[in-house]
Amino acid sequence: DESQEDQRAPHRQRPNRAVSLEQLRRLGVVYRRLDADNYETDPCLKEIRRAENYSWMDIVTIHKDKLPNYEEKIKTFYEEHLHLDDEIRYILEGSGYFDVRDKDDKWIRISMEKGDMITLPAGIYHRFTLDENNYVKAMRLFVGEPVWTAYNRPADDFPARKQYMKFLAEEAH
Repeated sequence: DESQEDQRAPHRQRPNRAVSLEQLRRLGVVYRRLDADNYETDPCLKEIRRAENYSWMDIVTIHKDKLPNYEEKIKTFYEEHLHLDDEIRYILEGSGYFDVRDKDDKWIRISMEKGDMITLPAGIYHRFTLDENNYVKAMRLFVGEPVWTAYNRPADDFPARKQYMKFLAEEAH
């Protein structure tokens, strides 16, 4: 739902309307399920990294006892923004939500838990929050050197946004 109440709540519509992986794919969002218990030696992850040229990786823990400036970071992650490169996250422990805008500019909440990997395309408006468990450990992947810059909405003049909007228009046909 579009509620501004506690960002960590599930925010399901009533009745709930599930979104399929195909609907996410039409938004450019790629979902994969991997073996998070064996991420260090997982041949599937190794192949994804090779095929997608994900040459840079780190692991971040988002929890009040582990992340410096935790409250400020949580607020920043939840500001609606886009990136000029794809955002790739693989949940190793814990859980949270990625919210993305659909073609009608409505929020879709994507529940993420251990083993879930998501790729958000450059130019898509999105945000992230922990869920009510208040903990996630995630792998961040990049093509080349990491670029952390988030551009808060409105950011419609960036080439990445224009390219994304073109992609959405082509998917509609």
